[in-house]
Amino acid sequence: MKKSSLSLAGLVHALPPFAWLVFVWCALWQDFSLRFVAFGALLAFLVMAVFKLPTLYLSNRLNIFYASQFVVLLFWNIAKASVEVMWLAAIFRPPLSNSVVAVPLRTRSDLLLTAVSHTMSLIPGSVVVEVDRPHSVLYFHVLNISTPAEIERFTRSVAYFEALIIKASGSKEEYEALKAEEAAMTVAREEEG
Repeated sequence: MKKSSLSLAGLVHALPPFAWLVFVWCALWQDFSLRFVAFGALLAFLVMAVFKLPTLYLSNRLNIFYASQFVVLLFWNIAKASVEVMWLAAIFRPPLSNSVVAVPLRTRSDLLLTAVSHTMSLIPGSVVVEVDRPHSVLYFHVLNISTPAEIERFTRSVAYFEALIIKASGSKEEYEALKAEEAAMTVAREEEG
């Protein structure tokens, strides 16, 4: 007997992309009336049935403290980087040194990988140019950095945002691994000092 491809877990994991597609449809038309929501739901169902979108496995956990910290720091970094890019544009003196920086991530989750790449691309001055999904490495084109210290600082900022995203909504396993890594780093620092 053929096992049904529809399961309760599959339906639960299909709801976020379904709701997102409906939201995008209504936002594009700037109309959230019942008929647009209903038509958006029909289109979302057709898109998901025809194109077989990958399942997004959500962690089913959300830490409000770290999520709030993430939002505040994201807006602060966007504002700060906007001023820095504006200043570079105003005082442009060639040559401007840019770099492509490879940043390995801790996470193997496609959802978190996407969240980190979009987060860093929202901050002016850096954009993701390539994603190495099997090895979980993001390649960024970064404005006006060339020294090893500047590259290290950028890499640390990506790692910090990744850690915040994992703490806010990562899986329990990723969260525990991150806590263990941070504890090991603290012990190493204490032994050095």
